[in-house]
Formats: sequence, C-alpha cells, structure tokens
Amino acid sequence: MKLPIVAYGDPVLRKKTIEIDEDYPEIKELIANMYDTMYAAHGVGLAAPQIGLPIRVFVIDASPFAEDDDEDKSLKDFKKVFINPIIVEETGEKWGFNEGCLSIPDINEEVFRPANVVINYLDENFEEHEIELSGLAARIVQHEYDHLEGKLFTDKLGPLKKAMLKGKLDAISKGLIRVGYKMKFPFEKKKR
Repeated sequence: MKLPIVAYGDPVLRKKTIEIDEDYPEIKELIANMYDTMYAAHGVGLAAPQIGLPIRVFVIDASPFAEDDDEDKSLKDFKKVFINPIIVEETGEKWGFNEGCLSIPDINEEVFRPANVVINYLDENFEEHEIELSGLAARIVQHEYDHLEGKLFTDKLGPLKKAMLKGKLDAISKGLIRVGYKMKFPFEKKKR
C-alpha cells in the first residue's frame, strides 16, 4: 500500500526516532508499504519519519543507481531493511554529490559526506549485521540515517544556499507544488 510522504516542515522530520523490537505491530506489512511508497515516488531510500512514524527504520533499494553507474555494479543488489541502525564509523575524504529527498521534492543540492561508513543494524527478521559501505551506497545510508536523527540534507548546506532555498521550502511545506506521488503537507490550506 502506498502511503503519503510527509513534506518538509512537518515536526516528525525533526524528531530523533525511537528503537523498536520484534513486537512492533505489523512490522512486515510496514516494510512492504515503505517499499511500495518508495517505488511509487521513484526513490532509492525511505525512512519511517517520512511516512509520519518516529521509529528507527529505513529501507533502501539502490538498483536505479546501478543502471546509471557502469562502474558500481554493487548497487544492483543493494536492497536492504535497516532497523535500529547505528553508524559505527564514518571515514574517508568528504565528496560532493547532488542529493534530493522525497520529503523535499524538486530541490537537489550538492552535499558533502564521508566516503565510507560502517553501520550496525537489524534486518527485517531482527538479525544483527554490521557492514562497511563506500561511495553511493554509503551516501544513501547516511542520508536515510540522518532522517532517523531528525536531520535533513538541507541542514548540510551553507547559510547563503539555505537562504536562497527558503521560498521553495516554504512552498513545499504549504503544498504549493506539483508532485507525482501522494504527500502530506504540514501547512497546506484546506480548500473550502
């Protein structure tokens, strides 16, 4: 089932999320719905706060990047569920990449992040894993992990760039944009 994606300005996107356990209600259905929602919006990652849930869960399917990047075929099979993730280490030189976000449609900006990440997490069966990632895989994980910490990619931009984007961000929060997927806008004026 496709769920509405919460737009920029909603307080849930700024909350630090809480851990869950295997007793969380209908977790398998939630994960399936998150994938459906992400695919419908043509995304490569989706965090629970983006569908209004302040819990430590995100899903990733980086295969669209594998089609674009002949050099990084590892992305073709990079589809994972991350429950209660913890970034253990970020290393390497920071590099820039044009990032976007399903909660902030039509805005893409260059964001600098460390090249490598080590992350500990539980999968959809609540089995523990620790993996080391680099390049785009690391970046996608870092972006989604930030959502669980109440951070957005726009937080990593300089003050001038943030000021230049203020009008667009306000328009997003009010629903004054056209999007090809279902969204929930925090300050949308209801039509009478």
